[in-house]
Amino acid sequence: MLLKTTALTKHFGGLAAVSQFDMFINKGEIVGLIGPNGAGKTTIINLISGFLKSSSGNIIFDEEDITSKPAHIMARMGIGRTFQITPMFFEFSTFKNIVASHYLAAESCFWGAIFNTSKYRNKEEHIVKLAEETLEFVGLSKARNELAKNLPHGYQKLLDLARALAIKPKLLLLDEPIGGISSDEINLVLKAIDKVRSQGTTILLVEHNMEVVMSICDRIIVANYGQKIAEGTPDEVRRDKDVISAYFGGEYHA
Repeated sequence: MLLKTTALTKHFGGLAAVSQFDMFINKGEIVGLIGPNGAGKTTIINLISGFLKSSSGNIIFDEEDITSKPAHIMARMGIGRTFQITPMFFEFSTFKNIVASHYLAAESCFWGAIFNTSKYRNKEEHIVKLAEETLEFVGLSKARNELAKNLPHGYQKLLDLARALAIKPKLLLLDEPIGGISSDEINLVLKAIDKVRSQGTTILLVEHNMEVVMSICDRIIVANYGQKIAEGTPDEVRRDKDVISAYFGGEYHA
C-alpha cells in the first residue's frame, strides 16, 4: 500500500468539504476519484499534496505520516500533481518550462551558479538532458520552442504533466487532465498517462469523463458531499445504486 487516508476531514468555516474520508491506493494502481461538482475531489487532492492542511484525520504515504507536511516536502517525498487550471511560465517556451521544473526538483544550485563551478555545470547539463527526455516522453517535441501561452489547451495539459514528472513521482495526482480539450488532444494525454503508468508510477485520477475513467482505472472511489459513498471495480461502481442516484442520474452504459 502506497497511500492511506483515515477519517480525513477538511472544514471551511462551518462547511465540511471533506468528511471522514477513508481511502487507500496500492503501489502501481491507477485509481479514479469521481463525484459530482462540489463533491470534494480537488480538496482531497489538495490535502494529499499538502496544498491544504486537514482539520482532522491522517494521511500515510509510503509508511510515513505526512498529514501535517507542506507541499514542497510532499513533492520531495514523491507526490506529484497536475492542476485543473495549468500553472506555468506562460512567457517561457515549452522546453524552458520543463527545464525550470527540473531545476526546482533538483537540489539548490545557487552558489554553484554564482561561482560557475564544474559541479554546477555538470548538474546543468544533466538537467537539460532530463528535460529533453521528458519533452519527448510526453510527446511535446514538436512544440519545443512554442511559448506556453500559445499552446493549445491539450498541449498545456501535457506540459503540466511533464512538469509534474520532474520530481519522478511515486504517486501522481491528476486533476482533470483531459477536461475541456479536443478528442485528438485527449488521445495524446491518455497516451502519455499510459506511458507514465507503464513505468510503475501510481496514479490517482480525478476526471469527469466517465468513459475514460471506466476504461483505464483499476478501482474507482466515488465521493458525494465530501463523503465516500462507493468504491470498487469499474463494473461494481457502474452498478452501484448510490452512485447511479448521486452521480449518473440513471444507469450508466459504457
